[in-house]
Amino acid sequence: MTNRVEELAPVAAIPLAQRTKPAVFRGIAADWPAVRAPDPGAYLARFDSGGPIGIAIAPPDAEGRLAYTPDMSALTFTRDSATLARLFAQLDTAARVSSPPAIAAQAVMVPEALPGFEAENRMPLVPAGVAPRIWIGNRVRVATHHDMNSNIAVVMAGRRRFTLFPPDQVANLYIGPIEFTPAGTPIALFDPDEPDFDRFPLAREAMAHAQIAELEPGDALFIPHMWWHHVRSLDPVSILVNYWWDEAPPPQPGLAPLDTMVHAILAFSGLPENQRAAWRAMFDEFVFGGVPQHVPEERRGIRGSLGEESKARVRRQLGQMMSL
Repeated sequence: MTNRVEELAPVAAIPLAQRTKPAVFRGIAADWPAVRAPDPGAYLARFDSGGPIGIAIAPPDAEGRLAYTPDMSALTFTRDSATLARLFAQLDTAARVSSPPAIAAQAVMVPEALPGFEAENRMPLVPAGVAPRIWIGNRVRVATHHDMNSNIAVVMAGRRRFTLFPPDQVANLYIGPIEFTPAGTPIALFDPDEPDFDRFPLAREAMAHAQIAELEPGDALFIPHMWWHHVRSLDPVSILVNYWWDEAPPPQPGLAPLDTMVHAILAFSGLPENQRAAWRAMFDEFVFGGVPQHVPEERRGIRGSLGEESKARVRRQLGQMMSL
């Protein structure tokens, strides 16, 4: 049985940087003009820059899923572009048929596509300078994935259901390829909406840790860094505005955690199991362990507190080693 995401008052959201679990903030954007507008499309048209935006279109037999075909040889959708006016015309047409295609504009940058929207619809929970993105579509199902950022997702129109899993459930979600993904981040093959425990038996454990959030217009959901989430839009027109940010400093080129993980896969995948086990222990100690208190501070080196100059020196040394 799944749990409901904790609901918090907006004032409890101030220290979001320290929060490690999802939270729902009911009605925090209920006073947004965008939420109160009787016609969301007409409201957004006021800000429309007129430029094309990318859209994903899946045929009716995909049943709204933006994921892989059954044999994983292709994706269930194709990509196109349209103006905002054309997108809403497509959504209107789709709403009039019994088996519509799935249509979705995803992560469109608001400052470029809808200049002026942000000034009328402000979100106090996010750090200053974080630009909003907008998601517009119909009854779309986005496969379980995670983001390398913290996230506030605000429902502007329609209803959405989120199914969230803690990061430590990754082994139970049956994650697909890293190199071939629907939108740049790996997705789970297990579908929490239609669980197939015969094919994915470990997913029972994932579902035991799942949290559900059902959002109405004006509600917001905080999704912590790297929490897995499946998103289902429940109405013929569904609009969400989200904000991504990262509390960590920007990584140096080539040293982002995901890049490092890919390098590690290449380095360790061919080793005998006893060597892999030894390196697993080394990573637990040297990468994820604490500061070595048994070593004098001035001798801790890269395992101590490094300033930017020291980090730059280590990177130069690594670069020299790799060029040999």
